[in-house]
Formats: sequence, C-alpha cells, structure tokens
Amino acid sequence: MPIATPGQISVRPSAFPGLAALNRTLTGKFLLALSASVFVALCAHVSVPLPFTPVPLTFSDFAVLLVGLLLGPETAFAALAFYLAEGACGLPVFSPLGPGGLAQLFGHTGGYLLAYPFSAALAAILCRALSLVMSRFPAALAACTLACTLIMVSGTVWLGFLLHLNPARAFMLGAAPFLPGQIVKILAAAGIFASLQRWHRA
Repeated sequence: MPIATPGQISVRPSAFPGLAALNRTLTGKFLLALSASVFVALCAHVSVPLPFTPVPLTFSDFAVLLVGLLLGPETAFAALAFYLAEGACGLPVFSPLGPGGLAQLFGHTGGYLLAYPFSAALAAILCRALSLVMSRFPAALAACTLACTLIMVSGTVWLGFLLHLNPARAFMLGAAPFLPGQIVKILAAAGIFASLQRWHRA
C-alpha cells in the first residue's frame, strides 16, 4: 500500500461535498467555524453539576470531537478558537454552571476548555490519517479516543495545579467521574460521523 504524505492527507477528498465546498473559500470557512462554535455552545448548556467535583458534566466535548471529524483540522481549530474568544468576551457560550467569561476560562474547567481547539484539530488529523489504513468508524473511534484523552489530561493537570492536588486526587476529581460518559461521547461522535458518511455515499 503506498504511503500518503502529509500533504496528500490534508487534501483528501471529503465525504461531505457541501462542507468541502464551503471549506474551499475563506468566507465559507468562517461561516462553518462560526456555526460550529454555536453548536459547541449549545452542547455546553447541556450541563449537569456533580456534588463530588467542581467540574460539571457537559456535552461540549462531544461537540468538539464531532466538529473535528466533520470540518477538518484548520476549520475545526478556528471554530473552537472562536468559541473560546466568544466566552472570554462574556458571551453566554460556556456551561451555565460556571462564572462565565475569563473567570471560567481560567477557573476549574480552564484546562478542558483551552484544550478544545487542539483536540478538535487532533481528531481531524488522526481520523484522516487512520482512514487510509482502516474503515471510517474505527478510524474515527481511535481519533476521538486520543483527542478526548488530550482534553481529560489537560483538564486534570490544570485542576490539580489550581487546587494544589496530588496526582491521584486530581485524577479522582478531574477524570475518573467522567470516564463512563466520555466513552459514550466517543462512541456517539464516531457513530454519527460514520453514519453521515454512509448516508452521503448511498
């Protein structure tokens, strides 16, 4: 099997012609990124407080994974950068269970939030690369798993530093309560992505 270069991976044809067409122009990329930031904000408002940790359970990370898979690395990174900028300016895009604005961006959930652009781009890059050697669903599953790991590690390390926790305590507060939910979100994002691709090819 021929080995693809990074350039070949980045221009690999999209399974979503409409998104690919928009992604070819600067205006189209801007509209996609802005729309995706709104989608992430809507998912962030699906939020549940947990009594044993200062970090709420939200669906924003699910949105981050799906945006990465659908939009590609550059547009996905821009979308999540827009999202963070909107929140930093005081727009109500973050989870309503936090203080909002910069206080939320650099508060208990700051590590998770700041990882979002990089996680979305990582999901996109890995999915494109792995799709060259395996089918779409396992490729998306593996990509989402690694991208989600980046979010959890960043968030846990940040929380531990902020609250002066040892690594074990930081893991118990910042990662352990969310692992079952993360598995569901990874499966959902990969499943939706693969299903949409099958639908477009039908």
